[in-house]
Amino acid sequence: MTDSSHENVPSRQRRRFPGISSRAYEHPADRSALVALRRLTGFDTVFKALSGLLPERSLRLLFLSDSVRVSDAQFVHLNDMLRDACHILDLEKVPPMYVRQDPQPNAMCIGLDEPIIVVTTGLVELLDEEEMRAVVGHEVGHALSGHSVYRTILLFLTSLAVKVAWIPLGNVAIMAIVTALREWFRKSELSADRAGLLVGQDITASMRGLMKIAGGNHLHEMNVDAFLAQADEYEKSGDLRDSVLKILNVLPRTHPFTTVRAAELKKWSETRDFQRIMDGHYPRRDEDKDTSVTDSFRESASHYADTVRTSKDPLMKLVGDIAGGAGDLGGKLRDKFTGAGSGAGGAKGGARNPSDGSATDGDGPSGRPQGPEEGSPGTSGPSSGS
Repeated sequence: MTDSSHENVPSRQRRRFPGISSRAYEHPADRSALVALRRLTGFDTVFKALSGLLPERSLRLLFLSDSVRVSDAQFVHLNDMLRDACHILDLEKVPPMYVRQDPQPNAMCIGLDEPIIVVTTGLVELLDEEEMRAVVGHEVGHALSGHSVYRTILLFLTSLAVKVAWIPLGNVAIMAIVTALREWFRKSELSADRAGLLVGQDITASMRGLMKIAGGNHLHEMNVDAFLAQADEYEKSGDLRDSVLKILNVLPRTHPFTTVRAAELKKWSETRDFQRIMDGHYPRRDEDKDTSVTDSFRESASHYADTVRTSKDPLMKLVGDIAGGAGDLGGKLRDKFTGAGSGAGGAKGGARNPSDGSATDGDGPSGRPQGPEEGSPGTSGPSSGS
């Protein structure tokens, strides 16, 4: 469906995935986090109540009246990319897309009844055609996965939490659901990044887009390999104090850190699962009704076990040691938090000699400042387009 007559739209052929199920690209952590969210006490009650109260009609009218709707007459190249993305992922109904004036590079997919895609002028001006194609595919992936409903609720609850902060315990109840929604939200971004790659089918463009969102339009000053090396350094550096800081930094965010997203996507692009999809072997939508919930849980559990086993993060390594029955756990905890390395005996759980001159276990606390949120409500509300 690519319009080759438009000079800005690449005409190269892309593989199409008829009848593809969102299960094909959904990150295991996305599914497990959503299941956990649905089991959260009070979530069903809040969800049912908000489904009838959210001003969705007002939201649609707002974008219709104060943004530019993508069509055959406006932002034609974006319209071509949107239809192309829906064609590749076999999404029958093309969702409406709007361009909103905002210098912050963002995109989102929201809506309870039907999804709406919104991109900002900052994003359109920042990315080239191939990078933008991956972003549009990212948002179409959200639509196909049905993410827009929960993203809309998060947008509303985030605003509501501010308004009821003065009510005793009222904010606590809402923030419990907001925190759970954010945890799922971050995982859903990893799924949508994969959908964007399936649409764009250019891992280099996907990497460039994420790098630009992190560092701006200065490609001549940046390097993808060095950018991915940052993710590796972020994961493995420091001691347990840094691991705790990482958790605290990410809790208020709706999106994983950009380097982490890039590393996750690059890793997936090199897996057999990705190659099988590209070869035409993937779960189909007509099989979704037969999907086993138990199998989904088992897949998620396997993913987390692999994450703990292969992670370079100090906290994950400690969890792996505990799960493996390592000795002298008290000593390991003390060493990890203080940055002191184990002596020759300490590595096996024996007594550690404080005077043996052992090297420190890490770089010490980083004290890194929390990075800025990718945006609101475009990113802190429903979905980021990157």
